[in-house]
Amino acid sequence: MDKNAQISELFRTVSALQPAELAAFLAVAQFGGFRVAARKSGLSSSAISHSVASLETRLKVQLFHRTTRYVSLTDAGQILFSRLSPVLLSIADTIQDIGDFATSPTGLLRINADLTAAEQVLKPLVLDFLHAYPEMQVEIVCEKQLIDIAEGGFDCGIRTAELVPIDMVSVPIGLEQQHIVVGAPSYLEKFPPLLSPSDLSQHRCIQLRITSAIPYRWEFELRGESIIVETKGGLTLDNSRLILTAAIGGYGLGYVTKWAAGPSLASGQLVQVLHEWTPPYPGLCLYYPKHRYMSHGMRAFIAFSREIVWNNAKLS
Repeated sequence: MDKNAQISELFRTVSALQPAELAAFLAVAQFGGFRVAARKSGLSSSAISHSVASLETRLKVQLFHRTTRYVSLTDAGQILFSRLSPVLLSIADTIQDIGDFATSPTGLLRINADLTAAEQVLKPLVLDFLHAYPEMQVEIVCEKQLIDIAEGGFDCGIRTAELVPIDMVSVPIGLEQQHIVVGAPSYLEKFPPLLSPSDLSQHRCIQLRITSAIPYRWEFELRGESIIVETKGGLTLDNSRLILTAAIGGYGLGYVTKWAAGPSLASGQLVQVLHEWTPPYPGLCLYYPKHRYMSHGMRAFIAFSREIVWNNAKLS
């Protein structure tokens, strides 16, 4: 077959396929179900299902195994997905890049974070981003537990570097973090001095409850030696702000971030102890799934985050 005949055959093959059907197939394959694909694309489940069924009829092959509980790719579907995905994403990126020349970022950016991380990035990052791009909208959902941000419908997450899943793209956006032990001067005067983490057994330690069953363990490190201490105390809370309030009130010791305790340390309401045993660790990161279509707004947010970090680095 000569080159002209090959081109003609290719044209007939591609023309027979409908872009909407291919996009529906890609969405179901990527998000693992018809309902979530419909929710992500803004279409009805019936429309997505009809498009995929039409594609299967056109190709004369089954692309998905369907049960009442899950959807998975057939061997043929896996081949189509692996080869079609980079092509469609490249086309979408190209169209997006061209559109970027004429439009500024718009739409909704959904961020998943824990409360402390959200508080740290709200003013220096999110609010300034919204001032720079007034047509953008940002929704931050705070959760203690790590979730699958792609499944949850989030564009990105913000957590400390050690908590970012390994299959995510990670962008450092914050200075180093540090968990420290603090207590009110009135409390420290009444209890034995703290020279090492082992001395915590003689103190009332305010507990942080991460889940319904497991309290947060206090971690320490000195010259390469790491220690995890299971502390005890008569008060358990599920919020760092409440822990700070209880510590300021003189009930016991709190284990919180230095960022959160900063104002209380500066005012003298709290005193830091066990300094040498609580070194800093890598800071906050913005993270997002690999190989997923990225909106213009998300691209702008990543670029803006990197610019903020760069400017802070130059000032430090």
